[in-house]
Amino acid sequence: MNEPTDRRTDRRDDRGDDRRSGRPAAAPRSRRPARALFWRLFAINGLVFTAGTLVLALSPATVSSPVLLTEVPVLTVGLALIITANALLIRRSLAPLDALTTLMRRVDLLRAGDRLTDSGNGDLAQVIGTFNEMLERLEAERSASSAHALAAQEGERRRIARELHDEIGQSLTVALLELKRVVDRAPEDLREELRSAQETVRASLDEVRQVARRLRPGVLDDLGLHSALSALGSDFSQASGIRITRDIDPRLPALSEEVELVLYRIAQEGLTNVARHSRARRAELSLTEEDGRLTLRIADDGRGGARTEGAGIRGMRERALLIGARLTVDSPPGGGTDVRLVVPPHVPPLSPSPRTSSSPHAVKES
Repeated sequence: MNEPTDRRTDRRDDRGDDRRSGRPAAAPRSRRPARALFWRLFAINGLVFTAGTLVLALSPATVSSPVLLTEVPVLTVGLALIITANALLIRRSLAPLDALTTLMRRVDLLRAGDRLTDSGNGDLAQVIGTFNEMLERLEAERSASSAHALAAQEGERRRIARELHDEIGQSLTVALLELKRVVDRAPEDLREELRSAQETVRASLDEVRQVARRLRPGVLDDLGLHSALSALGSDFSQASGIRITRDIDPRLPALSEEVELVLYRIAQEGLTNVARHSRARRAELSLTEEDGRLTLRIADDGRGGARTEGAGIRGMRERALLIGARLTVDSPPGGGTDVRLVVPPHVPPLSPSPRTSSSPHAVKES
C-alpha cells in the first residue's frame, strides 16, 4: 500500500516515531508482487479439478454408462475428496480474514496495542496492513483528542476552584466575620440562633474549600506526588470511614507534571469508585517503582463482581492512554476490586523537581 501523502495524517518524524502516540512507527512491509484473491481461488479450484481429472484418466478405474451401482461408491469418494481438498485450501487462504473480523469486533481504542500479524498474501496482506495502519492512526488521534479534552477539563477545574476560593470563599469568610460581630453585640436571647447560623456558614466555608482542593490539588503543586497521594488517602479515609492503607515509595523518579497529574487523578477516581460501589471496609493505595516502571494500585475488600465498565473506569483508561500506561481492572465476585496502572519506564521525566518528596523512608500508613 502506498504511504499516505496527506500532511495532516502523516505525522511521523525523521526517526520513524509517531508524534501523537509516542510509539515507534510500524516497519514498512516488503513490496512483493500481489496476487489477487480471485486468482488465488481460481488457481486452487483449477488445481483440484485438474488433479481429479488426472486421477480418473490415469487410473484403471472406469465408469459405465449408465453408472453401475458398484461404481457409485467410487464416484462418491472421489467427489468428496475433491470437495474436501478444495474447502481446506480455500479455508486456509481465507483464515486471515477470520482473524481480521475477530479483531475488528473486539478492538477498543482505549486498550491500545491490538494488531494482526501480516500472515496473508497479496490482497489479504494489504487489507491487514491497511487495517493495522488505520488502528495506529485512530489510536493516535484518540490520544490527541483525549489530551486536548482533559487539558481543557483541568483548565476548567482550576478556573472553578479559583472562583470558589476567591469569590465564594471570600464572601463566606466576610459573612462569618459579620456574624461574629453581630453575635458579640446581640442580646443574649438571640445569640444561640446566631451562633447556629455562624456554624452553618463555617461548615459551608469548609465544604467549599474541600471542593476547591478536590478540583485543584494544590498539595500536588506545592509538595509533590508523594505528599499529595498521602493526603488524598487520609482525606478519603476521614470522609468515607473506610480504612486506607497507604504505601507510597518516596524514591520516585522525577516525573513530568502530566504523569503526576494522571497518577493523582486515577488514584482519586479509584478511591471514589471504592466509596460509591464496593461496600468495602478496607482499601489500599500504593505507588511503587521497580526498574523505572511505576505501579499504582487501588485495591479493596468489597463485593467486586463489576461486569461492565462505567464512565469512571473509561475516564481512567483515557488518562492512562495519554502517558502510554496500561490500566487493568480485576474484580472477581466477592473478591474485591484491584485496579492497577503500570507506567512504562520510557515515559520521559523532566529535570528533578523541587516538589519531589525528601522523606528517606517509605510511607506505610493506615
